[in-house]
Amino acid sequence: MNAAAVVHWSEGGQQVVSDATGVFGLTWLLIALPLLGAVVLLLGGRRTNSFGPLLATALVGVAFLLGLVQFLQMVGEPAADRSFAQSLFTWAPIGDFSVDVGFQLDPLSMAFVLLVTFVGGLVHVYSLGYMANDPDRRRFFGYLNLFVASMLLLVLASNYVLVYVGWEGVGLASYLLIGFWNAKAEYATAAKKAFVMNRVGDIGMSLAIMLMVTTFGTTAFSGVFSGVEQASSGVVLAMGLLLLLAATGKSAQLPLQAWLGDAMAGPTPVSALIHAATMVTAGVYLIVRSNPIFDLSDGARLAVVLVGVLTLLFGAFVGTAKDDIKKALAASTMSQIGYMILAAGLGPAGYAFAIFHLLTHGFFKAGLFLGAGSVMHGMDDEVNMRRYGGLRKAMPITFITFFVGYLAIIGIPPFAGFFSKDKIIEAALADNVWLGVAAILGAGITAFYMSRVVFMTFFGEQRWADDVHPHESPRSMTVPMVLLGIGSVVLGYVLYSGSRIVLWLEPVVGPEEEHELGIPVLAITAIIIAVTLVGVAIAYSMYLRKPVPVQAPLGTVVTRAARQDFYQDAFNESVFMRPGQYLTRFLVFFDNRVIDGFVNGSAALIGGGSARLRRWQTGFVRSYALSMLAGAVLVVGVLVLVRL
Repeated sequence: MNAAAVVHWSEGGQQVVSDATGVFGLTWLLIALPLLGAVVLLLGGRRTNSFGPLLATALVGVAFLLGLVQFLQMVGEPAADRSFAQSLFTWAPIGDFSVDVGFQLDPLSMAFVLLVTFVGGLVHVYSLGYMANDPDRRRFFGYLNLFVASMLLLVLASNYVLVYVGWEGVGLASYLLIGFWNAKAEYATAAKKAFVMNRVGDIGMSLAIMLMVTTFGTTAFSGVFSGVEQASSGVVLAMGLLLLLAATGKSAQLPLQAWLGDAMAGPTPVSALIHAATMVTAGVYLIVRSNPIFDLSDGARLAVVLVGVLTLLFGAFVGTAKDDIKKALAASTMSQIGYMILAAGLGPAGYAFAIFHLLTHGFFKAGLFLGAGSVMHGMDDEVNMRRYGGLRKAMPITFITFFVGYLAIIGIPPFAGFFSKDKIIEAALADNVWLGVAAILGAGITAFYMSRVVFMTFFGEQRWADDVHPHESPRSMTVPMVLLGIGSVVLGYVLYSGSRIVLWLEPVVGPEEEHELGIPVLAITAIIIAVTLVGVAIAYSMYLRKPVPVQAPLGTVVTRAARQDFYQDAFNESVFMRPGQYLTRFLVFFDNRVIDGFVNGSAALIGGGSARLRRWQTGFVRSYALSMLAGAVLVVGVLVLVRL
C-alpha cells in the first residue's frame, strides 16, 4: 500500500495534506468492510441466509467504530493538519494522465463517514426486524451494504473519477433496492424511473470530468482546485453548471426531482437510507466539495441558489397534498435538500450551514422514515394516513420518536432543525431579502404539512378497518428510532454551540463569510417561529378540530395539482419522452428505408447489372466474333455519321 501526500485547495490558500499513517492509514477499510459484506451476501448463496443479515449489520457497525476512532484522533490534530491522503495504487496510467485509487479524509469527508455509518448502521439494525419474514432478506442486506460502501467511496475519493465510481454505485444500489419487490410492476417501474432520471444528471458529471481533463490534465482535487484560478471564466462556469446538473439528479432537485416520490416503492428502511444518509445528500456533498470552482463563478452559484429555493418551495407545496405517509415525507426531503442546496449556493456564507442542516436532517429524517415504517408495520402495510388516526395510544414509542423528529424538522427550539435551518434562513436574508422570504415561507409550509402528517396519523378518531390491529414494533425497530430521536434533540445544539460546525469545516470550505442583517437575529428567529406556529395552527384547524374524511375531498385546483406533483410526470412525458419516441421512430425509419435502402439498393443494382453482363460471357468463340463484328459496324457507322 502506497501513501502519498497531495495538495488540497481551500479558501485560505494551498494546504499540504498529510500522509495517511496510523489509524488514518486504515481509511480504505471503511469502504472495504461493507463491500466485503455485499460480496459475501450476494455471492455466498443460501448458505449465508442464517448469518448474512447479522454479518452485514456488524460490518457497518465496525466501520462506524473505526470512523469514530479516526474522528477522535482528528480532533486532537491542529485544524490546519486535519486532512490525510492515502493512495492505494494507480488505476489508469495513460501517458501523462493517471487516476489513482486514493482517498482523502478531512473534516468534510469525516462528517459524512460518521453520518453514513451511524445512520446506515441503525437502518441495518431496524431492517433485522422489518425484513424478518422476507425470504430474500439476505439479498436485501447485501444491497444495503453495497449502498453504504458506494456512498463511503463517493465521499472519501480524492479525485472526481473515483467520486464518479461511487456516484454510479449509489445509483445502482438505489435501483436494486427501490425495485427490491419487483414482482409488482409499479415497483419495477419506479426503480427504472429513478435509474433513468439519474443517468440524465450523470451526463453532467461525466462531461465535467472530461472538461477537467482537457483543462487541467487531471481529475484529482489537488490539481483541479489549484488550477481553477488560471482557467477562463467560461470554463469555470461550464464546470459549475455541469456539476450542478449532476447534483440535481442525485439530490432530486428541479428539474430532475420526479423520481423521488416513486422511490417510496422500496422497503421503508431503503427510504430512510436514501433520504437521510446516502443518495440525495450526494449532490450537496459534490457542490460543497467543489467550493473552489463555485467560488470563482457567480453565475454557477446563482444557478445553485435558484435551484435550491425553487425546489424547497416545490417540495413543500407537494407535501401539503399527499395522503401517503411515505410520499409526504419524500416531498419534505426534496424541500429540505432544497434548503441545503440554497445554502451551498450562497458560497462561503452558507457552505458550513448546508452541511450543518444535512447532518441534523440525517437524524430527524431517518427517524421520521423509520417511524413511518413502524406505523406501516403495525397497520398491515397501510400507507394512507386517512386510514390511521389515534395511533399514539397503540404505538407510544413510535409516536414519541416520530413527534421528536416532527419538532426538529419544523424548527421548534431547542430541537436540531431549529439551529440548522435558521442559520440558512439568516444567510439567505443577508444575501437577498426575497431569498430569505422564500425560505421563511417554506418553513411555514413545512410546519403545515408535517403537522398534517402527525395529526392524521397519531391524533383524532381511529379510521382503520376492523381487521387491522395496530401494535408497537419490536425492539430491533424501536431502539434505532429512540437513538435517532435523541440525536434529533441534541445534535443541533452540539454542532451550533461555539460555532463548532463552522470551525470544523473551515479547513475545507474556508472561513465563514460575515454577513450583516438589517434586523436583529432574535427578531428573525421570532418571525420564523411565528410563521411556523401559523402553519401548525392551520393544520390543527383543518385536521384536528374537524373529523378527517376517509376519502380525500376534491380540493382546490392547487391541491389537485399538488397531488399530481404539479404534473411533473405529464410534463416530462410530453416534452421529453414522447418527442424522444417520435425521434427514435424517425431515426429507425430513416435508417431502415434511407440508409439501409441506399446500401441495399446499391448492392442490388450492382448485383443485377453483373448478372445481366454475365449473359454476354457465353464462352463460345462465334458469339465473341459476332460481338466484335457488331462493334466494328457500330464504330464505322458512328464515324460515317460524324463525317457527314
